[in-house]
Amino acid sequence: MPWRRADYPADWCDVIRPAIIARAQNRCEGSPAYPGCRVLNHTTHPDTGSKVILTTAHLCRCEPKCGELGHLRLLCQRCHLTLEVELHKQHAADTRRRTSEAAGQLRLWE
Repeated sequence: MPWRRADYPADWCDVIRPAIIARAQNRCEGSPAYPGCRVLNHTTHPDTGSKVILTTAHLCRCEPKCGELGHLRLLCQRCHLTLEVELHKQHAADTRRRTSEAAGQLRLWE
């Protein structure tokens, strides 16, 4: 899902994200599936071969998104996707449903 500035605290870019990067030393902080992952930002991931772009994962489901450092973790793509696999599955299902409805297709099952 695209990053929407309005969904985040006002000090996200100036205070919160830099604090997360400093805490993590610009490395992945790992997920339950890969707790030892410490891959460095903007390098090639040794397991996936992809360029690492670290993003901030919200461990909570606060709305609006909070800036509590204990609720946030800096993660590589692999760790972020595995942490939020159920959310990504739901988004994919929603996208498929919207696409088929827009094309006028009937659903045979839910």
